[in-house]
Amino acid sequence: MSVIKNVVLAGATGNLGPAILEQLVKGGFHVTVFTRKSSSNEYPPSVTITPVDYDSVESLTAALQGQDAVVSTLGSAGFSKQLNLIEAAVKANVKRFIPSEFGSDTSNPKNAGLPVFADKITVQKALVKEAANGNISYTYIYTGPFFDWGLKVGFVLNVSEKSIALYDGGERNFSTTTLGSVGKAVVGVLKKPDETKNRKVYVQDAAPTLKQLKAVAEKVTGAAWQGKEVSVETDVLAPALAELGKENPDPSKFVFPLLITSIWGDGYGSHFQKLDNELLGLKEFTEADIEAVVAAATK
Repeated sequence: MSVIKNVVLAGATGNLGPAILEQLVKGGFHVTVFTRKSSSNEYPPSVTITPVDYDSVESLTAALQGQDAVVSTLGSAGFSKQLNLIEAAVKANVKRFIPSEFGSDTSNPKNAGLPVFADKITVQKALVKEAANGNISYTYIYTGPFFDWGLKVGFVLNVSEKSIALYDGGERNFSTTTLGSVGKAVVGVLKKPDETKNRKVYVQDAAPTLKQLKAVAEKVTGAAWQGKEVSVETDVLAPALAELGKENPDPSKFVFPLLITSIWGDGYGSHFQKLDNELLGLKEFTEADIEAVVAAATK
């Protein structure tokens, strides 16, 4: 495959988009950001801004002319829009598509069966079909939960209450990656297109247990933290599935519980066994690095 130079970033806002944009610019790519026509966000001067209609394959195809790769960080509300983006990328002869995965390993059958990942699985099937026909190539990037973001928003630690949920005892290791490292992984994939063609890659900054993070939080804050024992199957998954069984289920009662299940549930493959860190130029965190991330989140 020829060198990738021109890269579209679809979804440059939100939690992950800005981190990936920063690394793409640092990586020397010519970056075009797709925005909705109503967007008023500002971007670095070196970035090309192109308003698109995600509901129009024609609009997307025109905007993708001359592009080598698409990186999608569209959020859950826009996952299904990626089908139009894929169709347009094929029509515009784009070489590589990186879909909005960046999280739990959806190739794990238990994760693939969780309703929260249904749109991701649909997108994967579309890419596999197009790749099999030689129309485009793809890479799925699995990162585990975003380490710094998860700490900041209380997904991993509850800073205000100085508490942490110890799912199933909190002794399972889980792969986790900071936003900045996710961006570096994207750059690594685009700079090694042949080695990453039509496959999934796994990266992590660290693979702690929740009990280890509790100890780190206590060390960096100098205070005792409460560990709350929580059963994933009984306290998290079962209520989420019960909510989904209702006529009008409340997303606030099943989305995060299903994500929690995919990360800390038994058998969901959240501790990656084979990493692509070296291939993509990422080093795993030292204990001091982990402490620094936790310290920044618990200030």
